[in-house]
Amino acid sequence: MIKKVLIANRSEIAVRVITACREMGIKTVAIYSEPDKLSRHVSLADEAYQLEGQPQKVYLDAAQVVEIAKKCGADAVHPGYGFLSENPEFARNCADAGIKFIGPKPEIIHRMGSKVESRRAMEAAGVPVVPGTTDPVNSADEVKKLGAQYGYPIAIKASAGGGGRGLKVVRTEAEAESAFTAAQREGASYFGSGEVYVEKYLDHPRHIEVQILGDEHGNVIHLGERDCSTQRRHQKLIEESPAAKLDPKVRESLLAASVKGAKSLGYTSAGTFELLVAGKEFYFLEVNTRVQVEHPVTEYVTGIDIVKEQIRIANGEQLSVKQEEVFFRGHSIECRINAEDPYKNFMPAPGTVKNFSEPRMPWVRVDSACYSGYQILPFYDSLLAKLIVWGRDRKEAIDRMKLALSEFKIEGVATTIPFHLAELDDPKFIDAETYTTYIESEFMKGFIANAPKPAPPAVPGAAAGSPPAAANGAGSNGHGAAVTEKVGPYNFEVEVDKKTYKVAVHEFVAPGAPVARAGSVSAASAANVKGRSLDRPSKTASKGGSSSGRVKAPMHGVVKELLVELGSAVTQGQKLLIFEAMKMESEVVAPKAGKISALNAKQGDTVETDHVIMEISD
Repeated sequence: MIKKVLIANRSEIAVRVITACREMGIKTVAIYSEPDKLSRHVSLADEAYQLEGQPQKVYLDAAQVVEIAKKCGADAVHPGYGFLSENPEFARNCADAGIKFIGPKPEIIHRMGSKVESRRAMEAAGVPVVPGTTDPVNSADEVKKLGAQYGYPIAIKASAGGGGRGLKVVRTEAEAESAFTAAQREGASYFGSGEVYVEKYLDHPRHIEVQILGDEHGNVIHLGERDCSTQRRHQKLIEESPAAKLDPKVRESLLAASVKGAKSLGYTSAGTFELLVAGKEFYFLEVNTRVQVEHPVTEYVTGIDIVKEQIRIANGEQLSVKQEEVFFRGHSIECRINAEDPYKNFMPAPGTVKNFSEPRMPWVRVDSACYSGYQILPFYDSLLAKLIVWGRDRKEAIDRMKLALSEFKIEGVATTIPFHLAELDDPKFIDAETYTTYIESEFMKGFIANAPKPAPPAVPGAAAGSPPAAANGAGSNGHGAAVTEKVGPYNFEVEVDKKTYKVAVHEFVAPGAPVARAGSVSAASAANVKGRSLDRPSKTASKGGSSSGRVKAPMHGVVKELLVELGSAVTQGQKLLIFEAMKMESEVVAPKAGKISALNAKQGDTVETDHVIMEISD
């Protein structure tokens, strides 16, 4: 009998699992990186243990997590999503230590974690798959041959990838070389495998997924489907259940095919079959062997707690419901509220959340670990909260979501709330006519065109010799200069005599003085910094200016890859390095031509905003 669960994760999903365990009377154990010590999941758990190592890597340290689980006497480990959730070796290590892994068997995770193996398994089970290779592709020349065979566009996918990472779309033969290299690099970097495969790329499909539950007694059921077509560069933004305007026969077929595929695997625990739907055809995409980010919409329309079912299954119990007992009521929508600026190409926005006030309505659910004063860390993804609503039909759900979004107050950082409000008013979304690339190919152009105009600069006082009114109640700075803006606060923790104090520092800026805000890029460079999801790095101009030749970090993050060496000759606009912040990559380019005369960071280093990574001499 499971009495204590270690949650091998952080933030929102860790809070979600802790809540389910508390409801079931199960003790919980949190783990955390050093910067995460004030996180909500840490305070909610019955016990908490700090992980040792680099913040961006410690949640992937399987050996350390298992050791903590043994140390604290945990009966089971819940991996959540991301991190170690689809790592078969971690699941196996838990089993070897006598600890129950709350998820599928290691061999199932292994088979479904490989895009190649999963395709083979589904083909054998009679589930339709997208035309493509079942063997890994080893060169760009092979990619070109397959492009000629299938017809462009084609997709190169990291075999162990997911969430759009390690996926490159190739539309012409000329793109094959760079796309192949990039897919391999991302697969090796994020999933530990550079193996890739190729399949036909469908340009305007819908992304439909089926929630599966299977127990250890051979019972497998589905909990309906979700539409996840509203996404940007393969990162989901809005999910809903059921899928609107889905042909009833297609729905029936894809639900049956997913159950059939799960039974053929001997699948246990919660899982998701992801499918592409084009017209009246559907194709298998992949199986996610874990709980999904968007699981709450299914819980809303079925009334079934998926996390609690996972725990019961791991405890050896049968499913709490049979297929004929699953009923679907109404419509549910989820919006992912990310710390990203949608008006700046969804650039990450690390910083401090000054005010966090959730909407409180009877048909609203918020899954979050955020709070006022919450520090958004650059090491992890940008998800702040999941806002979920329920309505009796899709129209009511849309109306309620708009109301909930308008009542959701998050101050101090940019968020995706303006994007969601605009998307919910979009005619194509309202008519359920969106597809997987609709946001970048159609919607964003109009969204950016309607972006709010920036506020005009402060106007000096009209009376000669009299200072302008000070903002935020500030007056003179004591040296005869009027203060027009109070910047900050910048939040720090200071340790004195082994006691930690929280310190907030405000900066008072005189008229005309440049303002460099914590957690953001300078105004001069903001237009040049374009964050993108990992499937396609963007180009970021260095912040040092063409005259200085200094190449600075655009924000707090990691030097993912250095593309030049000390002494290298470079041309203006040449790619110098790949920079990562909040799971988003940017290519940093040379501000001028010259020679690399100084290197002040190495690959893998975490650097602060404006850190001079390298210098270019004339």
